[in-house]
Amino acid sequence: MRVMVLVKATGDSEAGTLPTPELLEAMDKYNGSLIEAGILKAGDGLKPSSQGKRVRFSGADRSVVDGPFAETKELVAGFWLWEVEDMDEAVAWVKRCPNPMPGPSEIEIRPLYEASDFS
Repeated sequence: MRVMVLVKATGDSEAGTLPTPELLEAMDKYNGSLIEAGILKAGDGLKPSSQGKRVRFSGADRSVVDGPFAETKELVAGFWLWEVEDMDEAVAWVKRCPNPMPGPSEIEIRPLYEASDFS
């Protein structure tokens, strides 16, 4: 099963606060464990939404909205793409993750659609 693991944004991530050297080291170690286990397929951190854009669709019309975007708690600051046996395994791995932010933070796990879901 493939899952997208989403690190939710915080005020710090939206302000562009970079991780401390200690957190970078802890995350490197954690990512190494994911690679060694054969789970990690892709992953990275995202720059603040102030550097992003959204394209809105309405029928044939398109409009572009510049960041920053409101509702920080609904934004994503980083992601991993994992292949795991089931959701329980994904949750177990997330519980081992270092806190990705200086303060309280949240990580969301979402399963990806597979071809078999559409048959």
